[in-house]
Amino acid sequence: MTHYDVFNGDADGICALHQLRLCDPQDDAVLVTGLKRDIDLLSRVDARQGDEITVLDVSLEKNRAALDRVLSVGAKVFYADHHFSGEIPEHQNLDVHIDVSADTCTSLIVNKHLQGANAQWAVVGAFGDNFDPVAKDLGSSIGMSESQLTQLQQLGICINYNGYGFELDDLMFHPEVLYKLVQPYSSPLDFIALESAYAKLLAQFQTDMKTAKDFKPQKSNANGAIYLLPNESWAKRVVGVMGNELAKNYPDRAHALLVDSVAGGYRVSVRSPYNRKIGADDLCRRFQSGGGRKAAAGINQLDHSLLPEFEAQFFAQFDHGQH
Repeated sequence: MTHYDVFNGDADGICALHQLRLCDPQDDAVLVTGLKRDIDLLSRVDARQGDEITVLDVSLEKNRAALDRVLSVGAKVFYADHHFSGEIPEHQNLDVHIDVSADTCTSLIVNKHLQGANAQWAVVGAFGDNFDPVAKDLGSSIGMSESQLTQLQQLGICINYNGYGFELDDLMFHPEVLYKLVQPYSSPLDFIALESAYAKLLAQFQTDMKTAKDFKPQKSNANGAIYLLPNESWAKRVVGVMGNELAKNYPDRAHALLVDSVAGGYRVSVRSPYNRKIGADDLCRRFQSGGGRKAAAGINQLDHSLLPEFEAQFFAQFDHGQH
């Protein structure tokens, strides 16, 4: 029997898995992860009867065919996520924990499942996924100080930042490597204090964010802003965190960040207004390779020729508050 841990390479995926494995270690588990946008992960699992698979923070809709396949061969699946799921199959070997509410993430879903056993890491995951109010509420409820919460917020942002890139070479650490660095630490505060790799990650993050702050929107109004970023590694790494920061700094405005690519198109990240977390997924799903959740969504490849159409749809979506 083989155990597979399949998880998104961002903060939410890593922190969700870490919470589970602190309670239920699977030292021989096969790890399946990748870039934040690598969500078709279950297709990489060659399951056999009796295998156990944990799937975290990737859309069930995007993995439905692979899920049906592994269930059909007799594997058992634990599935936790907060993205659009489509129809959820019913199967005796499928244990589903999916909540697509606008104010939750996979780390928080797993924290609820574990009854708060490793809640500090749930706080890190929630901060990383840009759910600051919920993260602060949870942190305060378990007795964390303001200064500790600030540290966990920075950690969550940095782990999330590490998941963004067009290629694995764009990242500071492969998400599997970063997860293994986190693994020995039951407390995120110990990870911050003792893990030298974190200092390296934080320094690169701060350098990239300084570069990002110089960029102005290509088009903007009171309800939305579109940024065009160059085909450079710093832009590919920072796009997600930059989107989250803009959402918090301009909470009534939607944001789209388009990173140019050599493949003749843009990689798109969209954030709904922070004060009205709806619409991002509806917008992105209108375009091929688009998907996500209500508050944050994206398009893997938007052809250059479709930029005017995307701009028109973006402003129409958020100018009129369409759902």
